[in-house]
Amino acid sequence: MKLIVVGLGQAGSRIADEFARINKRAKSQRNIEICPGIFAVNTDAADLTGLTTIEPDYQHRILIGGRKTGGHGVGKINELGAEVARADADKVIDALRSARHFYEADAFLLAASSAGGTGSGSIPIIAQRIKERYPEKPLYTLLALPFEHERETEERASYNSAVCLKSVYGISDCVFLIDNQRYVMKDSSLGNNISRINEMIVEPFYDLLCAGEEKNPRFIGAKTLDAGDIIQTLSGWSVYGWGHADLNKSFNPFERSNDFRKKTSETHKGIQAMDEAISEMSLRVNPKDAGRAIYLVTAPAKEMNMDMMRELNEWMRELCPNAIIRNGDYPRGTSRISVNVILSELSDVEKVRNFYSDSIDLIPVIKQRQVELRNKLDDIDDMSKDIPSLLEE
Repeated sequence: MKLIVVGLGQAGSRIADEFARINKRAKSQRNIEICPGIFAVNTDAADLTGLTTIEPDYQHRILIGGRKTGGHGVGKINELGAEVARADADKVIDALRSARHFYEADAFLLAASSAGGTGSGSIPIIAQRIKERYPEKPLYTLLALPFEHERETEERASYNSAVCLKSVYGISDCVFLIDNQRYVMKDSSLGNNISRINEMIVEPFYDLLCAGEEKNPRFIGAKTLDAGDIIQTLSGWSVYGWGHADLNKSFNPFERSNDFRKKTSETHKGIQAMDEAISEMSLRVNPKDAGRAIYLVTAPAKEMNMDMMRELNEWMRELCPNAIIRNGDYPRGTSRISVNVILSELSDVEKVRNFYSDSIDLIPVIKQRQVELRNKLDDIDDMSKDIPSLLEE
């Protein structure tokens, strides 16, 4: 599957930069292009400068709202982020069309933080404009939800998230939800944490996108998972996970290839990888709430057998009894079994409900503060009206 990736705001641009990294790896290691166009859109010039892999020209690193923000961001005011996105949406659309293989892409993926200003404000606006221009292509969004300390100490983070989630859900074919808190490494520095989180957000897409674009007959699975399967699966609120199990590659000259212990171990490794994928979902959900699901098994061809695939399918059916399940295999690699899982069309997401609930309580508080601020400013103006000014009128 090929994606046009657009990162919006600081967090979204860094996620897009990670997609540029895995696309570069796919081209060099597998001769596959999975992201024919990758763009970063921001109101902060410094953040765009700090990216490492996305092409550095103005068509791939797009500064919007320069007149209103002076290239220094919107300060977490999502309304301002939406305003500058409306004004400069055509600049983004024109840049997307400049991608050399734009029309080969199967879908769009827009990434942003739900709590910021530029990303959360601009992503529904840009998504709407893209959807209006290219209604035949699916449009997916990926939203990184705020850390717990942001939600607890910054009311604006919860408010922005609720507004962003509602707005994006109304226009996207699928919304991937990412809980940043699940990826935190407490003993690592802030910079290392952010880099590692972005890597963990994007890495699960690598095999999933490569499988359907594979050109080498040796690596085409018995049941190929291609763009059509993914498009038919992705719908509504969605989460994903990735797990793997290392294979024991030590050589034993007395072990028979049909030894029952080896066969049992292969099946167990597959179940272990799927368990990790389910446990490490991008957001904690109940798999029984999924209306659709898809999984991909990536492993050396000799390590995948019918028993393992049957066990995985039965385990997935038990986890998601109400879902339409699609699956595939990808005979790649030498030392481990990997399983990618996506749960889609979720009927209930507790985290989203919590953001909506918090926002309902916050809206009157925020409006009251704005009224009080205006009243105080008016009082100051009234007090000063009889004081002479040195300025010429």
